[in-house]
Amino acid sequence: MNTESHPKLSRRFRLQYEPAQTRWVLLYPEGMVQLNESAAEILKRCDGEHSVAQIVGELEAAFAVQDITAQVQALIAEGGRRGWID
Repeated sequence: MNTESHPKLSRRFRLQYEPAQTRWVLLYPEGMVQLNESAAEILKRCDGEHSVAQIVGELEAAFAVQDITAQVQALIAEGGRRGWID
């Protein structure tokens, strides 16, 4: 996925915080995927409006990190393979 792509969470999944799990999860009819904090922060921004470059920029600013493009692209690509992202 290139940096100009606008990833969007699949309609089959719902991203929400689960207090019982104390973490963000992706819910779908057959179950649930527990997410680590960085995956959740990326997926929160996969709304079809943000480009990959914008997602990277927001995360780098919010968490005072740099050079995370490859990691963000890898998670989005994996989400695409798993059907989380359209």
